[in-house]
Amino acid sequence: MKIFIDSANIDEIKEANALGIIDGVTTNPSLIAKEKRAALAVLKEICSLVHGPVSAEAINLDASGMIEEARQLSKIAPNIVVKIPLIQEGIKAVRVLSGEGIKTNVTLCFSLPQALIVAKAQAEYVSPFVGRLDDVSHNGMDLIRDIKQVYSNYHFKTQVIVASVRNPLHVVEAAKIGADIATIPFSVIEQLLKHPLTDIGVERFIQDYKKIPKA
Repeated sequence: MKIFIDSANIDEIKEANALGIIDGVTTNPSLIAKEKRAALAVLKEICSLVHGPVSAEAINLDASGMIEEARQLSKIAPNIVVKIPLIQEGIKAVRVLSGEGIKTNVTLCFSLPQALIVAKAQAEYVSPFVGRLDDVSHNGMDLIRDIKQVYSNYHFKTQVIVASVRNPLHVVEAAKIGADIATIPFSVIEQLLKHPLTDIGVERFIQDYKKIPKA
């Protein structure tokens, strides 16, 4: 399973990238707004740091506007993927953009019928939001299972990005299900590395090392 970092913070991306495990980046307008910098500058810098896919979101709500915006965003760097909202106009745009060779990540997916339409439109990625489904008393990971089953049934090429990841259990379940990608906030990436027994073991080894005669 590939791991993307869900962030527009340059320091977080640099730190995660230094681990050598980051395969790409997802951003959205909310994440970029937190950086208080021009979106274009942020995206250019991210693309210079990470060689994998970097998702940049279109904000137009009509197909023609999305298509033109996507064309402009795709010029930022060869690894830009354009995020398109899962609305009727968005699907129209995806179909056109896929024909032009512009990769798209269809975002805000919350149901299997939506995911089916995304695959039929030939998007490169679909992003089901598992955390937000959990928030309204639906099991978000059940949706991932269903999407993976249907995509497998029909050999769809669209890759599943598990998004709105809130905790390490979401990552574990995504991997067990066979999701293509999980996009993870930096705080959760840090949690994946931690275990109390590891901390205890490291401390014990250090204390025992101090007892070893020096010569």
